[in-house]
Amino acid sequence: CWAASSADAGPDKEPLPPRVLAKIERNRQRALMLRQARLACRPLSSVEGGTCAKISKTIDSGAGFFIDEDDDVQDQMAKKVVHQPAPVIEPEYLVCEDCSKPFMDSYLSNSFDLSVCDKCRDNEVKHKLVSRTDAKQTYLLKDCDLDKREPPLRFVLRKNPHNPRWGDMKLYLKLQVEKRCMEVWGSEEALEAARESREESREIQKQRRFNKKVKELRRTVRSSMFRKDTSAHQHEYGPEELVDEEEDLYKKTCTTCGHQLTYEKM
Repeated sequence: CWAASSADAGPDKEPLPPRVLAKIERNRQRALMLRQARLACRPLSSVEGGTCAKISKTIDSGAGFFIDEDDDVQDQMAKKVVHQPAPVIEPEYLVCEDCSKPFMDSYLSNSFDLSVCDKCRDNEVKHKLVSRTDAKQTYLLKDCDLDKREPPLRFVLRKNPHNPRWGDMKLYLKLQVEKRCMEVWGSEEALEAARESREESREIQKQRRFNKKVKELRRTVRSSMFRKDTSAHQHEYGPEELVDEEEDLYKKTCTTCGHQLTYEKM
């Protein structure tokens, strides 16, 4: 050790502080441990008749203690990790219902779960979109028929063309709406009968509303033409009649309102 201890210090030299002495001792112990580790890993000479033995390697942790590392751990760390190659998955193709050709992706398959490719898509007639209001009025469907009945009809959202600030419109595929209509009503004849019945009910309700408005108008006209007589009523009595001869009681009756006046003659 290059530094002298406090016991070997001369009388003219001041003793080292305990903090410095502790640091010197730690460095000396570390140097001894490293020297022993190097000697342990060095093979013995053939003259001495020794063989090199496998001794665990000592590693300084830097925290005041040493760690022994086994050779097995070193061998495991030295091994290369080999990953198995991922399996090859063949893409799943859909078959178009119109042209019978396979395809990977399309607008109708993603939006409405309909196996039709983009080339066979007909926006004007077959694959036309209808709004939720038209689906309910034209095909006489209810909200539960569109949302609750299995499977629920799929839709796309679009901005309202009349006013963008209003809520988004729900657009359904006309082909699927017609199919759902047949599931609900069963046949075209039943659908037409329901339409006629609904139209008759609508006409009856319209006539009732008209009659109610006419009645209210007549009542308003009559009330406006009526004039209440607020002048004081003058009784016009007829001839007097004898009621009680002993008490001399007589009465008169108004010819207009029927009021009776009873009086006594003195």
